[in-house]
Amino acid sequence: MSEAPAATTAPPVLELEGIHTYYGAIHALKGVTLEVRDGEIVTLLGANGAGKSTTLRSINGLNHPRRGRIRFRGDDITNEPPHDIVARGVAQSPEGRKLFPRMTVLENLEMGAFQRKDKSGLKEDLDRVFHLFPRLAERKTQKAGSLSGGEQQMLAVARALMSRPRLLLCDEPSLGLAPLITQELFRIVSLLNKEEGLTVLVVEQNAEIALAASDYAYVLEVGQVAVEGTSDELRAHEGVRKSYLGY
Repeated sequence: MSEAPAATTAPPVLELEGIHTYYGAIHALKGVTLEVRDGEIVTLLGANGAGKSTTLRSINGLNHPRRGRIRFRGDDITNEPPHDIVARGVAQSPEGRKLFPRMTVLENLEMGAFQRKDKSGLKEDLDRVFHLFPRLAERKTQKAGSLSGGEQQMLAVARALMSRPRLLLCDEPSLGLAPLITQELFRIVSLLNKEEGLTVLVVEQNAEIALAASDYAYVLEVGQVAVEGTSDELRAHEGVRKSYLGY
């Protein structure tokens, strides 16, 4: 369980209110309402096609909702373009990593900071992510496409951190990874949350490890919030246990 201070009383960093998002005629999100408070790790659970990734795409500006409101630190960002949302402090580690395979590890990390004005701080942040992910330091001159799946996922998270986000969105970080690599990724995310107060919204199918790391969770089913509560409450919820925890 994350030990972020005052997570239950802190103001919302992110608020989604009655979000309806479409892909053409397909009604993907049907009134999703959720919030993420300052210093929390919040998990979105759900089967494939439930609307988890669409929720993140609605937040980051890649799929604007047709109805509803999204607020980040009190400001309406519902229809803002993605680059403006990044500039506000929202960074994403996307599903499938979406790295630049022909660029080196170092060049990929530098791309994560392309909108930053404080170029003097880049060396400090590079040192920080190399401390968090020593394997990336060992491979900083390698092409990203030559890395293992676990190393690529580490690079995707590290690249997002290079923008110094106030909110980190992680989309399926464990996808295709060995359990030990998944545990290490969540350990680092939890460390950033605990020691630096980083707020995180993570989409994850590995419910056990995600609930262990998070403060609060939502379960999406066919584009709607079906269950929500603290991570402890969801671990005790019969439907969640049977559908996502396997016991």
